[in-house]
Amino acid sequence: MSTQLLPVTDGPAVYIIHDNPEWIAPFAQALDRSGIPFVEWLLPEVSIDLTTEPPQGLFWSRLSASAHTRTDPHVKDYGRAVLAWLQTAGRTVINGADVYELEVSKIRQNRELAIRDFDTPRTSAVFGSAALSTAARDFVPPFITKHNQGGKGLGVRLFESHSELDEAASDFATGGANEPIDGITLVQEYVQPAQPFVTRAEFVGGRFHYAVRVDVSDGSFELCPAEACAIPSASAAPVDPFSVREDITARTPLIGRLETLLAELHIDIAGIEFIETADGRQVVYDINTNTNYNPSVEEGERTAGRTSAADRIAEYLAAEVAAMSASHT
Repeated sequence: MSTQLLPVTDGPAVYIIHDNPEWIAPFAQALDRSGIPFVEWLLPEVSIDLTTEPPQGLFWSRLSASAHTRTDPHVKDYGRAVLAWLQTAGRTVINGADVYELEVSKIRQNRELAIRDFDTPRTSAVFGSAALSTAARDFVPPFITKHNQGGKGLGVRLFESHSELDEAASDFATGGANEPIDGITLVQEYVQPAQPFVTRAEFVGGRFHYAVRVDVSDGSFELCPAEACAIPSASAAPVDPFSVREDITARTPLIGRLETLLAELHIDIAGIEFIETADGRQVVYDINTNTNYNPSVEEGERTAGRTSAADRIAEYLAAEVAAMSASHT
């Protein structure tokens, strides 16, 4: 496959930097409805001319932590190069270079949450596979493992005993089925929800949009809400695990704290997941900065006369483009 220069267009536009076409359709449709021109920069198989300046426009990074599972193991580095090019040219990037580093490292996410006194799962980071069993001995079963560079629930496994992990050790070694792309595996406290669901709070422009209840009664850790992530069900009429939590609002104390977190980290668009336990803990465990939205939830919002998350993003991007255009006149 031949490479080509990243495409550009004349006039104000939104440039969407991404690595998965299957996740773009809802945003493309929302931008079309808003009349905002946009250009997709799909990685890899493209190049940039470093002797030129990037085009004028608003750039939105939707680079994901799971890109290596679909195309090329080096997509993370390609994304870093593009974002560095934009940053040094002074371009405005929604969820820019520093945010991308957070997206591809659950260690960074854990530390940013913990230093702000959010309740997070007890976690150890294991470099390589040899020390995994030893590190896990500090955790009372059940516990989980996950990839540091995750997304889509990559590498998340529940272990009921240390011996069960010992038997699976080869899966984490070089070439093993569960080998993390960056060589870092997290061992983490298993947090039992009071009810069989977790919550994903969505934010646009740094402000709360809605919260989604995600049913986990089947024991799944695959929580990606996008239609492209749907796992085939044996049931003739599967129950959609995603629904809006009306009881979570912008006035919920945890939501206010999360908005402050996003402001401090310069994160514009995100989905943040948390668990509520029987003993009253609210445990925050994941920050998704290339967040996707469940189509049935989105349609329900539109049917109820509310703005869907995709349309809210289009409104936010349109306002940013308008502000940039005004500043240049």
